[in-house]
Amino acid sequence: MAAILAADVAGFSRLMGVDEAGTLEALKTLHREVFAPRVREHRGRIVKLMGDGALVEFASVVDAVTAAVAIQEGFAERTAETPENTRIALRIGINLGDVIIEGADIYGDGVNVAARLQALATPGGIALSATAHEHVAGKVGAAFTDGGTHELKNIAAPVRVFFWSGAAPAPAPDAPALPDKPSIVVLPFDNMSGDPAQDYFADGVVEALTAALSRIRAFFVIARNSAFAYKGRAMNVREIGRELGVAYVLEGSVQRAGNRVRITVQLIETQSGNHLWAERYDGDLDDIFDLQDKITEQVAGALQPSIRLAEIERARRKRPEAMGAYDYTMRAVRHVWMLEKDEATRALELLEKALEIDPDYPLALALAGWCWAQRTAYGWMPDRDASIAEALRLAEKAANAGNDDPLTLTVLGTVHTIARNRETARLILERAIAIDPNSSWAWSRLGWLDAYCGRLESAEQNLRRSIRLSPLDPMIFNNYAGLGVARSSARDYAGAVVHFERALRERPGANWIRRILAACLMGAGREAEAREVAAEMMRRDPGFTIRGYKAGVPSSDEHMNQIAALMTALGLPQG
Repeated sequence: MAAILAADVAGFSRLMGVDEAGTLEALKTLHREVFAPRVREHRGRIVKLMGDGALVEFASVVDAVTAAVAIQEGFAERTAETPENTRIALRIGINLGDVIIEGADIYGDGVNVAARLQALATPGGIALSATAHEHVAGKVGAAFTDGGTHELKNIAAPVRVFFWSGAAPAPAPDAPALPDKPSIVVLPFDNMSGDPAQDYFADGVVEALTAALSRIRAFFVIARNSAFAYKGRAMNVREIGRELGVAYVLEGSVQRAGNRVRITVQLIETQSGNHLWAERYDGDLDDIFDLQDKITEQVAGALQPSIRLAEIERARRKRPEAMGAYDYTMRAVRHVWMLEKDEATRALELLEKALEIDPDYPLALALAGWCWAQRTAYGWMPDRDASIAEALRLAEKAANAGNDDPLTLTVLGTVHTIARNRETARLILERAIAIDPNSSWAWSRLGWLDAYCGRLESAEQNLRRSIRLSPLDPMIFNNYAGLGVARSSARDYAGAVVHFERALRERPGANWIRRILAACLMGAGREAEAREVAAEMMRRDPGFTIRGYKAGVPSSDEHMNQIAALMTALGLPQG
């Protein structure tokens, strides 16, 4: 038996989106100066740190609760002057239960319950199991309120929970308003197969469900990239609902054993936490698409009974001819969206294997086309014409085979944008959005196209729509960069700098942002800063030339000439 304390930073994904480097540094300082000393003072042992979370073991529940209160009060005191949008607050869960000790680590239901309790706590607060509460009643100064019985994910029996919120919680940021249509996020499913290598398969199920639901026009669906920000984290569905601005979440698990598949799902209302329904689906691996279709139909029926099956039928993607092609494609997905050179190369290796098995599989063709387009857009290949030609070949083949799949159309529209076929790109991207109004990426690419064409108002509208559909997207830096391009095309260099600096905070390794940031700083009259950014850009990319930049970026001639003039004033090489 041990008292287990599980701690987690509330809204960590949002904080990282606001200021990644600042959040990490502040968290390290609070751990070093508040969390760890309070644990030691009350005879606890930090078992492990897990990104923004921690697991601590105490021999006494009284010590655990006293330490938790001291930690929360210390955090509240230290962050009192911090701006609300960057303020760090912990949620803490405490449980008394059996644990299994293995080396320095601990496992068991006692640990699992503590982790689930943590997700129920308010920011700056503590959630305590009834078992633990029995041991501290009358022995600590903190007052707990009875929160009633709660169903905890993957815990067999309901748990009675007591809450403490004596430390003032960090005020929540303004939550996105709920859309005027049923809104939902499909959270990452748990991989119950006992093999971490099968994570990609569970992720593929989520990918397919998100895509199918998003193509139903009556729904508002959060993009998969934001949903996957919650992967591996125990979260309170109410907080997820507030962060994403959705009324429902779909969560579940996938278990794959040989050729058999079991998918368990549950639909939850975020404001009340009520479970609307839960279901288990069993079948062979060859039945995976039918199982996904059944889930889509039930979710649609629960959210809006008037949805016709014909609309769901239109939402289905063309299936691969062989499961091997599907398998390789699902393995490639996470590499595709990293937008990094080595990751794109790895994705292409997997997608080529998929296409060897099924040369006409639209999803594999589309993703391969996007990887080739990345090589052009980010300057990873010296032969720009060859890479854009291959991207166009794959994207067009995918479009011909894909039966108006919105992802395929978005890839094709993006490739035409890079190839400077702007009107063709616009028609295709608008078609993708008409089919899937929830496609964050299609809205983003249309916003970029507008930015390149100097259409400031529509560019900002489309890029902000993309951000709303995927507010925690790891690729959100790309939208902020697009906003910067739109502002720079309107010669609002000061406004452009704000967006480029935000984009660079999100993704410091995106050196291409420094190119135009340096020019915009120069245009805004901040020459010293412009030269500093330009020097850093050249240090990272010594082969940069203005001529190469103009050849690679599909902006209007007017915009390119004004940026090139600012780069020339900075003394960057012409090439």
